[in-house]
Amino acid sequence: MNELAKLSLHEAARAIAAGTLSSEALVQACLARIAERDPAVGAWAYLDAEQALAEARLRDRQAPLGPLHGVPIGLKDIIDTADMPTEYGSPIYRGYRPAHAARCVELLRAAGAVILGKTVTAEFATYHPGRTANPHHPGHTPGGSSSGSAAAVADFQVPCALGTQTAGSIIRPASFCGTIGYKPSFDAFDYRGLHPLAPSLDTLGLFVRDLADLAPLRRVLAPRAVPQAPAARKPRIGFCRTAQWKRGDAAMHAALEASAQSLAKAGAEVVEISLPPSFSQLVSAQILVFAAEAVRGLATEWRDHRAALSAELQALIEEGRRYTAQDELVAQALAAKCRLELGTILGEVDVLLTPASIGEAPGGLGKTGDPLFNRIWTMLHVPCVSYPIGAGPAGLPLGAQVVGAHGADDALIGYAMWMQNHSPAVAGANA
Repeated sequence: MNELAKLSLHEAARAIAAGTLSSEALVQACLARIAERDPAVGAWAYLDAEQALAEARLRDRQAPLGPLHGVPIGLKDIIDTADMPTEYGSPIYRGYRPAHAARCVELLRAAGAVILGKTVTAEFATYHPGRTANPHHPGHTPGGSSSGSAAAVADFQVPCALGTQTAGSIIRPASFCGTIGYKPSFDAFDYRGLHPLAPSLDTLGLFVRDLADLAPLRRVLAPRAVPQAPAARKPRIGFCRTAQWKRGDAAMHAALEASAQSLAKAGAEVVEISLPPSFSQLVSAQILVFAAEAVRGLATEWRDHRAALSAELQALIEEGRRYTAQDELVAQALAAKCRLELGTILGEVDVLLTPASIGEAPGGLGKTGDPLFNRIWTMLHVPCVSYPIGAGPAGLPLGAQVVGAHGADDALIGYAMWMQNHSPAVAGANA
């Protein structure tokens, strides 16, 4: 593999800014890696090599536009692009080109990024998977719905890709593929120009290979955020198994417990955290809100193209149609109560350490895995980071999920960097 393809986003941006690397050379390295690996991985829904190289050559002729100048980035294919098809993982929109690009695409290009292409998404970012396979083992799922973004980054096909999360669609595939996943605080990144699914949950986020990559990306995608200085002390960590702990497998239990022990030995204050009783109903509340809002988010497709929707998506919408407005109010009221209670907990510890997934990626490509350990944090609108902490019995990656207070994204990322540096050896990256 061309060593340039292994560069992290911040390493690539620094080299391009210093004049020791051209954007064209980096894009060529990514395209060569894609040509070698994508027949097996299947991460890309749309890729035009000449278009990407032309954009890279333009960046090489320009004065630096911003912190991402010349760096290639992939976009989950529910993000609108006017110069590339946007198909939302559905045959309904085959070849569709929106009139305008999403706001996040405008921000990335204004900062100098090169949009490499569109990555595979599950149908409308729900449950019916696309063709992407896990880059570590093609017989296992990469997770979903941001399957292509997670697999492309993990497989060194692009240093960064955007994804979305409505239940667990960033954190879970990051865990399954052995890369970094970041779901920001709700509404931290502008969601305009993405196909809505459940607007009170939909969150735009990132896949990278190095936690240090998140700072320049946040400067571009959350320009109104006030940067927070990293804490000068070791984190106070709440080890939070959650009420769903017994649903996790033995390998995940062992990896997370070993991680907690390593962090304590490194000097962090690690305490056991039990969530209040109200949290026991939060998974069910998230499932209800997801389905009920999907009825509205996909109303046009349901009305005009019902037969073209997958059986899984039709079942989701049928479920959502059974809920009443009162059901939604009760679920949202529970979420509001739990947000207040979580705020109290996160006043006593800096972050929570909790599972990123039930275990390693399951076999087969017909399902994307269970977002059980992600649902409540998405419902609570708090930022989450996943990083690799080991491997399961099939040798596939396992991830830890670190959860922070709403709006405290920079602090969360800083603590996660310290935690990753003091965790057990991570699963080896696919080469």
